[in-house]
Amino acid sequence: MGRTIAIANQKGGVGKTTTAINLSAALAAKGKKVLVIDTDPQGNTTSGFGVEKNDLENTIYELFLSECSINECILKDVIPGVSIIPSNVNLAATEIELIGVDKKEFILKNEIDWVKDKFDFIMIDCPPSLNLLTINAMTTADSVLVPIQCEYYALEGLSQLIHTVNLVKERLNPDLDMEGVVFTMYDSRTNLSMQVVENVKNHLKQNVYKTLIPRNIRLAEAPSYGMPINMYDPRSAGAEAYMLLADEVISAKA
Repeated sequence: MGRTIAIANQKGGVGKTTTAINLSAALAAKGKKVLVIDTDPQGNTTSGFGVEKNDLENTIYELFLSECSINECILKDVIPGVSIIPSNVNLAATEIELIGVDKKEFILKNEIDWVKDKFDFIMIDCPPSLNLLTINAMTTADSVLVPIQCEYYALEGLSQLIHTVNLVKERLNPDLDMEGVVFTMYDSRTNLSMQVVENVKNHLKQNVYKTLIPRNIRLAEAPSYGMPINMYDPRSAGAEAYMLLADEVISAKA
């Protein structure tokens, strides 16, 4: 049975999409079969795997509206071992389209149940807001992984996210857990990065991954080439960090 992990933080620019793409690719490089679900209307995870998001007939938007089946919207093996359910700007209208629809919080879960057994990991990239799409991701997921940028306001909004996770757990998905926190954009040359890590560790009663994702120019460049970092520059610090994070994620529930 595959593990489903929602990658969520309502703050933008914290490395959610970078983590969704590169952790998925690293898991695949370690022999795991991975499905990535892009639930962000920006579709950056989709284009980060080299998929032309605006030319697609079936995306997660059509899936939410029951206009296609789950198998019709999965793009198989966009890179070896990674399949994707793509997204584009159409998804922004989902919330309005689903007004009055019964059990709309469970649409994604009911679809994923059909294919869950075919994958070792299902990674869901959430939009940077706590909306219906994020709720769908959390009702589908077994756990929530939270990327946190090493900056002054890192803890801001985190308590709100944890509150949302707890609400979903209480009312919609009793099996939902906090997978853990992963630090992104870490700069070992600054005292601030180290202080943020210590601060979060002291304040949070959550699992904090040992792997720190560095601020790395190659990581920033890779999406514009439509490649995960382990294909774009496998020897970069960013590629090595995501391979280490993949090891931690695999062993977390081993």
